[in-house]
Order: sequence, then structure tokens, then C-alpha cells
Amino acid sequence: MDQLLLDITPGPRPTLDNFVVGRNGELLAALRHALSGISVERCIYLWGDQGSGKSHLLSACANYGPDGIYAKSWVPEPGNIVAVDDVDSLDDAAQIALFNLYNLMREQGGMLIMSGAVSPLHLKLRDDLRTRLGWGLVYQVQTLSDEEKQEALARHALNKGFFLAPEISHYLLRHGRRDLQSLLSTLDALDEESRKLHRAPTIPLLKTILN
Repeated sequence: MDQLLLDITPGPRPTLDNFVVGRNGELLAALRHALSGISVERCIYLWGDQGSGKSHLLSACANYGPDGIYAKSWVPEPGNIVAVDDVDSLDDAAQIALFNLYNLMREQGGMLIMSGAVSPLHLKLRDDLRTRLGWGLVYQVQTLSDEEKQEALARHALNKGFFLAPEISHYLLRHGRRDLQSLLSTLDALDEESRKLHRAPTIPLLKTILN
């Protein structure tokens, strides 16, 4: 059997359309309004647990326009759409750069979307930067429940042309990585390997992939 390199298998390009909404309907609507220019407030901060989808949303916003910029743990120059992921990992110099970027983009226009693990109040950043991050729209990205993840896996399987038995998704949730992107990548690998072997996806085959 060919070695399956799940960690480097590229997933689909992140967009707002392929984000699994769950309980984040209001957040998704706010992002669409900001990207379309309907919303007056165009500085947005997202926070939530690892694997909740923050990076997907920031990448999706950066992908919305031809000149969008996505930066993880560093601060780029101003642009029409700028997404800065993991602001809680910024060093002192980068925190100053983000403070200046926030002020500049708030004055000159453009959409600035940022993310961190906790709400602005609990960020261990400079006081002036922490205050700025709380000025705009602030949303917690709600992690999908196991039931919502199972629904997402089932829909993904149907889109790829096969039926995913519930016991397979249950096993994957118990023994695979918990974030949705890893779950979907594992499901893609299962589908690919089952096609090679001309057999339906099964738990034994999934165990082989996970191991």
C-alpha cells in the first residue's frame, strides 16, 4: 500500500461557502457584509478553541479579493483585505506593527480581520493593542459538536460520490484528529484508498490509514 501523507495533502481552498457553519451563522453573515462593503465596521476579531475554524475564516476572507493578504503570527503591510492569524503569538515588535496597522486601516479603509485563542480582554498583549482589538466587531467561533461534524463528514462523502456509514464517522471521531480539516483530509484518504482497492470504505481500512 502506498504511504499516505495526510499532513501534506492539500485541502480545498478555504472560502466562506465551504465553511461548515454550525452555530456561527451570525458571524458568517457579518463577514459577508464586511467583505461586500455593507457593514460600516470593517475591523473584526475572532477568537475560539483550536480547530474551531478561525484560520479557515481568515484565509477565506483573504481569498475573497485578488489582493487579499493572509499572515499567521506576523504583520503585513496595509491592503484592501488583511487577515492576521494568531495575534496572541506576536512578539513586542509585531504588536507595535499591528497597533499601527489597525490605526492606519481604520483611518484609510480596508478590511482587517484578526484572530486569537481568547477574547480581547484576556489577551496577553500591550494594553493599547488589546483595547483596539475590542473596538470593532468581536465574535467567538463556536466549535462544531460531534453531531455537526458527523453531518459535515456525511455531506462531504456524498459530494465525493459515496455513502459514509455512521459507524465509520463514529470511529474517526473517536480515534482521529478532532479538527474538521484533519477529519475531512482523513476521509479523502480513505476514499482514495478504497477506490484503489475497488472496495467500499470500511473501519479496518480506516484503521490502516490512521496507523
